[in-house]
Amino acid sequence: MPEWSFEELARMIDHMLLHPMLDDKELIRGMAFAVECNCASVCIKPCFVETAAKLLDGTGIKTGTVVGFPHGSVSTALKINEAKRAVDCGAEEIDMVINIGKVRSGEWGFVRDEIAGVNACVSARGAQLKVTFETGFLCDAMIEQLCGVCNEISPAYIKTSTGFGFEKQESGEYVCTGATVPHLALMRRLARPEIKVEAAGTIDTLDALLAARKLGAARIATSDTEPILREALRRLEE
Repeated sequence: MPEWSFEELARMIDHMLLHPMLDDKELIRGMAFAVECNCASVCIKPCFVETAAKLLDGTGIKTGTVVGFPHGSVSTALKINEAKRAVDCGAEEIDMVINIGKVRSGEWGFVRDEIAGVNACVSARGAQLKVTFETGFLCDAMIEQLCGVCNEISPAYIKTSTGFGFEKQESGEYVCTGATVPHLALMRRLARPEIKVEAAGTIDTLDALLAARKLGAARIATSDTEPILREALRRLEE
C-alpha cells in the first residue's frame, strides 16, 4: 500500500483557478470540486475573492488569491493595495510574485523592502503571505539570496513558480519549467524550518506531487487537481 492517503494528498493541494478563460460558472464549479475533495485552499482570481470567501465560509477550505500576478512588475504600492483589498474581501492566503527584474538586477534593497511591506500588510490582517520566486527565470545564486531575504522577513511560504513563467527555447517553443527537483531541494534546504515551501508550476501528475512531497514541499499548487486525485484513487484501489 502507498505511504500516503487520499486525504493527506488532497490537503496538500491549493486548487488553482487563475486561467484567464475561466468564467464565473467554472470558478464556482472549481470551488465546489475543491470542497468535495477537501483541498487545502482555492486560489482564485482577485476579482472573485469576495464571492469565493462567502461560498467557502465554513467549509475548511481557505480562500487564496494572487498579487502582482503573473510577472511581479507592478509597483510596490500597488502590490500592497492589492493585498490589503484582497484580505479585506476575505482572502486568507496571498500569493505575491516578486519583482523578477529587480532580482535579476541585484536590487536587493528594493526586493527586501517590497516583500517586507506586503508581508506586514497581510500578516497585520491575520492572513498569510506566500512569496512566489518564479525560479525558472532565476539562477541558483538569485534563489539563494531570495531565501536569505525571506529568512529575515518570515513569510508563511516561499513558492517556486506562477505556472505562467514561459521561456522561449531554441526551437521556438515556449516552456514553463516550474518546480524542478534541484530548485525545490535548494529552497527547502536554505529556508528556515518554520517557512514552508510550496511547489508550483508543472505539478500536473501524481508522481510530480509525490516527488515534491518527498523533497519537503508542504503545499502543491496545481490546476490539475482532478487528474492527480483520480490517479491517487486508482493506485489506492490496486
